[in-house]
Amino acid sequence: MVGTLITTTDASPPLFWGIDIGGTQIKIGLVDSLGGTVFQTSIPTAEKEGPEAALKRVTTVIHDCENRLPDTHRAKAIGIGAPGPMNLVDGTLIEPPQLPSWENFAIVDRMQALTERPVSFQNDANAAAYGEFWLGSGKSDQSMLFLTLGTGVGGGIVTEGDLVNGTNSFAGEVGHMMVHPSPDARLCIWGGGRGHLEAYGSASAVSTIATERLREGHESYLQECLSGSDCVVSAKQVYLAAVKDDPFSLGIIDETARWLGIGITSLIHILDPGSVVLGGAMDFGGENCPVGRRFLAGITEEFRQHTFESVFAGTSIKFATLGSKAGYLGAAGYARKEHTATGTEES
Repeated sequence: MVGTLITTTDASPPLFWGIDIGGTQIKIGLVDSLGGTVFQTSIPTAEKEGPEAALKRVTTVIHDCENRLPDTHRAKAIGIGAPGPMNLVDGTLIEPPQLPSWENFAIVDRMQALTERPVSFQNDANAAAYGEFWLGSGKSDQSMLFLTLGTGVGGGIVTEGDLVNGTNSFAGEVGHMMVHPSPDARLCIWGGGRGHLEAYGSASAVSTIATERLREGHESYLQECLSGSDCVVSAKQVYLAAVKDDPFSLGIIDETARWLGIGITSLIHILDPGSVVLGGAMDFGGENCPVGRRFLAGITEEFRQHTFESVFAGTSIKFATLGSKAGYLGAAGYARKEHTATGTEES
């Protein structure tokens, strides 16, 4: 299984480090050229200590691991996925909301200096997208649109095997596409723009909309969760109630699927990727749960209603398979791709 540990004997050099930087944790994986994981761990981001301290702790993990491995398993390059906004051309994090102390930090230069290795740099959602494309649900596709459904809605675009980054290193930020033009449309959780997809299709949106309607008196198992004026219900609680066939919660999930279907339809009409992969924590149980399958079917049906027959027939919408491993695997995979492109060594 992809992402499970393999022995050094079974590994296929060259190897690459994948670093997935999040607001609370940094996932670190040593990955071989076929996508097998030789070593994997995670460490606290400790955001308040700043980026220099965090990268030094990552470097310690890298050196401690490689000191126990044969020389042939010393990684050729390092891939980093981190939250934006960022400037991929100069390798700088600009103003990541989850990492305020990392503002205007030259992450690529610093990591190269600490590790004396080439460093590949991507938005964290783009890194996860590449992981799914290389090893996960998109491994049989030529192009792919990836959405991460969680607190917000992130995304990544792979076209003919390569990531689309954009002039401003902002491509794939699908959560900020407009789906509701009304002046009183809901506010996006990042930046405050109105009518954005993540104001309707994220876990935060599910929580906000469900809480508002419960306070208005809608009947649901979830009413017992609102014990005070400051209490809110989470997307997970909505999911758990939906598993019990709570009509209110199932309606919220159906509505979320509709909004995502609207956004995905527009993206498909622009990109025509042939494949859409849904990742992130908000999958309502995913393919193995009736609620998750209902959610996916709702998205797919909304797409069917608003597209052309030939486009619908030539497009798949499916859940991701790599889970939380997608970020470090994709970061390592993209470092592998860039290393191979230099022509210094076969992958």
